[in-house]
Amino acid sequence: ISDTEIQQLVRLKGAGVSDETCVTLISTAHDHKRAFSSADSVANLLNARYTESDVITYAQADKLDTISGDAVMLRLIGLSNSTVTAILQRELQGLPTISSAAIGRLKNTGLSEKQIVELIAQGITEQQAENEANSREAARDHAHTDFVRARSSRR
Repeated sequence: ISDTEIQQLVRLKGAGVSDETCVTLISTAHDHKRAFSSADSVANLLNARYTESDVITYAQADKLDTISGDAVMLRLIGLSNSTVTAILQRELQGLPTISSAAIGRLKNTGLSEKQIVELIAQGITEQQAENEANSREAARDHAHTDFVRARSSRR
């Protein structure tokens, strides 16, 4: 273990990571032919209520740093555990998915989780998701803005 990895290990322990998980994470990084440098990603995932088992799964797929930001954002958006799991599994399998920012915009325009998951399963691209969100936002912003003639009684 290098000095840098010792600093990372101290951060892991400060985040409350078990000894067994620390060893697994460092060993996994070494298996991928690099030094462990993902303590912040691990801490962020744990703070977002992911389990140590989830963290190990992401590390073994060599996606710990790349997936942690989206994983945390998916929790903050307020998606259910099953939806978050489905989206992250697609990403781990290398299947196309959209960013958490696009998912958040779609959710804010009134799409249900089920509709969002269906769009992702259909292979919606990031640009298509942005276009859909823009369209839905425009429709929402212009709803109920029709001209209505004010009528008053004549004297």
